[in-house]
Amino acid sequence: MLKKRELHEAPQLFDLMQHPEVFPFVRHKAYSSDEFYFLTKKTIEAEENGELISRTILDDYNQPIGTINLFDVENGAGFLATWIGEPYFGKGYNKLAKDAFFDELFYDLNIQAIFIKIRRSNLRSLKAILKVPFVTFANDTYTDVFEKINENSQADPIYDLFVISRDHYILHQQTATTEEEAVVS
Repeated sequence: MLKKRELHEAPQLFDLMQHPEVFPFVRHKAYSSDEFYFLTKKTIEAEENGELISRTILDDYNQPIGTINLFDVENGAGFLATWIGEPYFGKGYNKLAKDAFFDELFYDLNIQAIFIKIRRSNLRSLKAILKVPFVTFANDTYTDVFEKINENSQADPIYDLFVISRDHYILHQQTATTEEEAVVS
């Protein structure tokens, strides 16, 4: 489902990223295959330096279909950015990728908070985030972060801020496990 990023995936991922329903929402845009290859190389180097965490999302046949990343990692927190190619929309890959990524971040890498900034015009992402039970709306609780992500907006904020805390995520996982065990018993 997830694996560390590799350079040889760049051409496939670049092709998927170019779709008009994907491209506007990709954090690191590339306008050519060579540019995407260069960005992928820089991403791998940044992960080696502890600046970000990046994984390739794979389909059922282990083919790359998108990426999931934690950018700007600092003090045990970072910003989530995910994209999946259009042919894979609505097939459950986004949820599977996030579940695996969150487990790795919170259990293996000891990340404390995952921030999610969503452009207010991105209705697909806003709709998706509201389905996640362990996400908290954070415009008012992390005002410094909220103001920072919107510092370049002229009038109204461009982004809403959400957060997944390690404690909230782990509590949700434990509650879900307890509920599943109760159903089985």
